[in-house]
Amino acid sequence: MLSVIVITKNEAGHIGRCLASVAWADEIVVLDSGSNDDTVAIARQFTDQVFVTDWPGFGPQKQRALDKASHDWVLSLDADEEVGPALAEEIQQAIRQNAIRGFEIPRLSSYCGRPIKHSGWWPDYVLRLFRRDAGRFSNEVVHERVEVQGPIGRLNQPLLHEAFVDPEEVLHKINSYSTLGAEKLFKAGARASLGKAIAKGLWTFSAATCSRPAFSTARKA
Repeated sequence: MLSVIVITKNEAGHIGRCLASVAWADEIVVLDSGSNDDTVAIARQFTDQVFVTDWPGFGPQKQRALDKASHDWVLSLDADEEVGPALAEEIQQAIRQNAIRGFEIPRLSSYCGRPIKHSGWWPDYVLRLFRRDAGRFSNEVVHERVEVQGPIGRLNQPLLHEAFVDPEEVLHKINSYSTLGAEKLFKAGARASLGKAIAKGLWTFSAATCSRPAFSTARKA
């Protein structure tokens, strides 16, 4: 059986499509960190497993969501991701295997509705499907990852990722990731000034989403 976990904050524009795409799952867990839009109300249309808490960072928050999952297999999604019918079928077949403990999924990102399949954006393999007893999220506040003990396989069908709807969302994500990166660097290095940490933190967003050459190309498209 499969649990889907999603963390959210102010994702009213995405969360409905995300959860509708996994309505076939045995359990959906949504962990919100204080949305002031309709995210929670929309999520409750799909599951009664909706929780609201504080924000400790990406890794700790996703681990909290994982701790609330109850089934053997877990699929971790971001609110701006969707599972198409072909991937849904492949996932349901994959979790019947006993030897593999986790699966990487190729992620197909889009910019303003246009899929990006060049300059290193595709295939963007992400480890999102794993056995609950074999996986755990790292503790980083940003650039978190799933750590799985055991063999890892790969699926073929893509996970759809609506990376950026419009330029305003690009700027919002740049600000969010840069702030988190700056805070992480500042806390980690006593010899680094806050200004230097902020400057380096601007690379955090790039490493997460826009560092690839495709970003500048896609932005002009």
